[in-house]
Amino acid sequence: MITPVPEPRKPKLLEQVREAIRLKHYSLRTEKTYLDWIRRFILFHGKRHPQSMGAEEVRQFLSDLATEHNVAASTQNQAFSALLFLYKAVLKQELPWIDDIQRAKRPAKLPVVFTPDEARAVLGKLRGTARLMAQLLYGCGLRLNECTRLRVKDVDFGYLQIIIRDAKGGRDRVTMLPVSLVESLRRQIQKRRILHDEDLAAGYGIVFLPGAISRKYPTAASDFGWQYIFPSARMSANPRAERSGAQGRHHVGESFLQRAVKEAVRAAGIHKPATCHTFRHSFATHLLENGYDIRTVQELLGHKDVSTTMIYTHVLNRPGIGVKSPLD
Repeated sequence: MITPVPEPRKPKLLEQVREAIRLKHYSLRTEKTYLDWIRRFILFHGKRHPQSMGAEEVRQFLSDLATEHNVAASTQNQAFSALLFLYKAVLKQELPWIDDIQRAKRPAKLPVVFTPDEARAVLGKLRGTARLMAQLLYGCGLRLNECTRLRVKDVDFGYLQIIIRDAKGGRDRVTMLPVSLVESLRRQIQKRRILHDEDLAAGYGIVFLPGAISRKYPTAASDFGWQYIFPSARMSANPRAERSGAQGRHHVGESFLQRAVKEAVRAAGIHKPATCHTFRHSFATHLLENGYDIRTVQELLGHKDVSTTMIYTHVLNRPGIGVKSPLD
């Protein structure tokens, strides 16, 4: 008697979403965010399958976010993007109704910027690793996640530059490395080398690698150049292969610096609603104040469009439109 071969199990919807996201090489953060919004959309409609829903259900969900939960326009658009991905990339549905759904308009907001004295005051209240990380945000214009994910191989002391890999939008860019940070960064990398050697001796020493690099270069995960400069204090599983059981050392969590900067701003007596990202805003603004071309600042920040960079001209003594106050 021939035993029938069972048909392979069809992946559940969220598993299909995860596979589609990884096929397009989206970031782990995007993966988690999209999965969360799709899960909330399904629960909002009583666990109905999205295949049986359409424009009206999407409108109801987005409307509820705005009216009942009072979310920001950017948050509402994030949810919309997740649902758009679900229907187009996973369910393979044509969406003639998608153009009828209006995205929320994000109001223009001016960035919070430190004065040079305020930036120095906040940095002066920070110590150790948190101080060096904040100095990189301010001195190089890094985003917080770009700083935490910085790898040893991407710092070029010879050319005094840092290469930011797979930044926002999936693009790479090059930014400056201030001479004043060279020795501090060298010491941090030396400390990281000692920790890495200890991890290797203990049978660990691997790190999460992007894409298929681990298959193409099997030893790269334990190579020092691929290690994060600012490591986590504890071992953890690969966030995209937790079932493998392999333990490695991920980068430090963003909350580490966020808490430190919040306390430093308070200790410095600054009452602006400043965050880690304020250092990046200040980097761009102070470069423009010092006479740097806006196109250069655009490249250093990694902005796709110069109009995004133009927002920093609002604090200049000589704004781009050339208007001078009658009181000056």
